[in-house]
Amino acid sequence: MDPFGKYIKAVSARAADKEILKKAQDGGIVSAAYIYGLESGLLDGVIIADKEDGFAAAPKVATTREEILNAAGTKYTVCPNLSVVKSAVREYGCDKLGFVGTPCQVRSIRKAIKYPVGYRHVPDKIALIMGIFCMENFPYNGMKAIVEEHCGIKMDDVVKTDIGKGKFWVYSKWGDVKTIPLKDTHPYEQGSCHVCMDYTAELADISTGSVGSPDGWSTIFVRTAKGEEYLNKMVEAGALETKEIDAVKPGLGLVEKLALTKKEKNGKEVEHRKEIGLPVPY
Repeated sequence: MDPFGKYIKAVSARAADKEILKKAQDGGIVSAAYIYGLESGLLDGVIIADKEDGFAAAPKVATTREEILNAAGTKYTVCPNLSVVKSAVREYGCDKLGFVGTPCQVRSIRKAIKYPVGYRHVPDKIALIMGIFCMENFPYNGMKAIVEEHCGIKMDDVVKTDIGKGKFWVYSKWGDVKTIPLKDTHPYEQGSCHVCMDYTAELADISTGSVGSPDGWSTIFVRTAKGEEYLNKMVEAGALETKEIDAVKPGLGLVEKLALTKKEKNGKEVEHRKEIGLPVPY
């Protein structure tokens, strides 16, 4: 079983811009790629998951560095980024659009490009597709239950959430740090996550996540020629600092373990649903 899908190379990286690192998650790869794209002219608009009251996430079309930095950081809740793609092209006039999403959203945008029913004049405007590693995601009310009922922090007071070392972490604006074991978050997961077998966003141009790299860094899979060209330009411009993935710990071994765990576990769920006549994704 192939754990990662096709890719050209893998590296460990972080943003060179200290302001990005201060506000972003881990190595700040998505924020750095977006800001570099806008400032270099490679992109003229990007889709972001913006923060709303109660640490909810809402999709937004961003065209400035400030908008990207204000939205920096991972929100472990559902954010329908695809819903604003047509708006970005038709209302904002974006000709070179950057898109980021979870593996399921990356798969969806690829399908929309391949079969653009209702997406006329959109596919050729998508200049970069970035994917983020994802084991599972949470509906907003599910995350709210985790944060408020298990961790004792009001959603309005949350400044950051994170997943690492087998725990879900919540940071409040008052300096509190609370955790819950990941095994206790499973009842709150989005149901469709249980039939997804893609951990590393295999259909993106560039995939990224913290797993496999040291704290403050991110692992990157460069998957397409477009993604390779984009990343090389970022490195040449000094927007990214990179290291060989084999030179860092824990390395790709841990990424492989989690990717295979997701494929094997959810593959069994898919087969079970087929046996009892329930619909499964294709």
